[in-house]
Amino acid sequence: MQKITENNQVNLIGKIASVPTFSHETFGEKFHLVDLAMTRTSGVVDVIPLLVSERLITIESLFIDDTYSIIGDFRSYNKFSEDGRNHLELSVFVKEIEFIDETEHVNQLSIRGFICKPPIYRKTPKGREITDLLVAVNGPYGRSDYIPCIAWSRNAIYMANVEVGTKVEITGRIQSREYPKRFSETESVFRTAYEISVTLVKVVEE
Repeated sequence: MQKITENNQVNLIGKIASVPTFSHETFGEKFHLVDLAMTRTSGVVDVIPLLVSERLITIESLFIDDTYSIIGDFRSYNKFSEDGRNHLELSVFVKEIEFIDETEHVNQLSIRGFICKPPIYRKTPKGREITDLLVAVNGPYGRSDYIPCIAWSRNAIYMANVEVGTKVEITGRIQSREYPKRFSETESVFRTAYEISVTLVKVVEE
């Protein structure tokens, strides 16, 4: 496994898939959210939100179906709903963005952090083994990002019983999936979850 040199690295090439929308302003710097779509070899499309500063690019120049190369990191924050509950919001914080003439999509991510809740091992109806992980990644200014990860097969077995606090290095890709959020027997909505599909994982000995 190639050694991870930074805590949080994302490299993407994909197509703009939404009209940019204003997110927030910090110290005079305005940020916008825009979706980037990347097609897997299987044909499945992952649509990932990007957080882009106006200092990096003219937001009005981001047109749907244009292809961009993105370098950044995967970040999280807690969003509180009207009923007082909070859920994890994830997006790619863009550090570099470049328009390119490219047809092959790229979706690569590596993180280094600590297991921050007990892993959940399970099997699919077809018997495929899965372990769900939550990794805390130290970020700038003393903050941490909490990144959901999903490990498969041998990686799932390897990570099934690791202890909270274990340091890990993970490489993989960011994937999106829809799931039904049920509020009652008659009321539900579809939401989108984002997570790392783990390709390689290593426990780091301190």
